Amino acid sequence: QVQLVESGGGLVQPGGSLRLSCTPSAIFFSIFDVGWYRQVPGKERELVASITSDSATNYADFVKGRFIISRDNAKNSVDLQMNSLKPEDTAVYYCNARRQVARTPYDYWGQGTQVTVST
Repeated sequence: QVQLVESGGGLVQPGGSLRLSCTPSAIFFSIFDVGWYRQVPGKERELVASITSDSATNYADFVKGRFIISRDNAKNSVDLQMNSLKPEDTAVYYCNARRQVARTPYDYWGQGTQVTVST
């Protein structure tokens, strides 16, 4: 059974940094497109950043210039470096891995990690 485990969340002051990491079990991340999403209560989950299996990256406008998504294939992980954090970045952050093989979609989610930006 595939599991994605997120780590690195916590409490940080505005302007600070956190690094989230997503590590899977039972799959090789290098062949999956991986995304970081976030969700606050009462709102829909939204894409923060994504990286394809070819390492092409995409960022939501609200994190461009502040967050960096990267792969570490040796560690089989995808990280999200979050800098210049703002209170509005407070959310539960989720890791997602997806891949399409012929007509079969593979779509996995982690349990989420809380990020709180506050004084």
